[in-house]
Amino acid sequence: MAVDREHVLRSAAALLTRRATATMDEVAKAAGISRATLHRQFAGRDALVRALEELGIQECEAALDAARLDDDTAREAVRRLVREFESAAGLLGFLYTENQLFEGEEQNAGWARIDARIAALFRRGQQSGEFRIDLTPAWLTEALYGLFASGAWAVSEGRVAAKDFQYMIVELLLGGALRREES
Repeated sequence: MAVDREHVLRSAAALLTRRATATMDEVAKAAGISRATLHRQFAGRDALVRALEELGIQECEAALDAARLDDDTAREAVRRLVREFESAAGLLGFLYTENQLFEGEEQNAGWARIDARIAALFRRGQQSGEFRIDLTPAWLTEALYGLFASGAWAVSEGRVAAKDFQYMIVELLLGGALRREES
């Protein structure tokens, strides 16, 4: 019987976003396969995490495309971006904390593309006068990632209602990023 790689990855992502320290045995059980079968697909945890990274990049790029970052105001584009990223937030939270993704090598080109697209949105908002210019686009991008991760964890732990995810992130981010009239 052929193993559905995407099913295994999605099962692993669902488990690891809830319990980042889950073992390969637990990942195999969640996917409904044996540890040996999992090991044939992924030589170890590092290989599994690398595959999850690629899945995360694919999901982020699809969300960026769906968010239409160049349409409307930058503020509205941020709202769409948060809405489109919500389904991948748990996986992003897990990947955001996986230090091994950045040890001993340059940043993955996929993350660099994603960072550049999000930073361009913040830069556009600064150039249009919507966003503060004293916060760099790189910092706003990192802040957004941190909010995604924190929001996903808070929802998964039941500390925050899932229906409030988008509102909380958008309001906190834009509340700090929006340019205010000087008095």
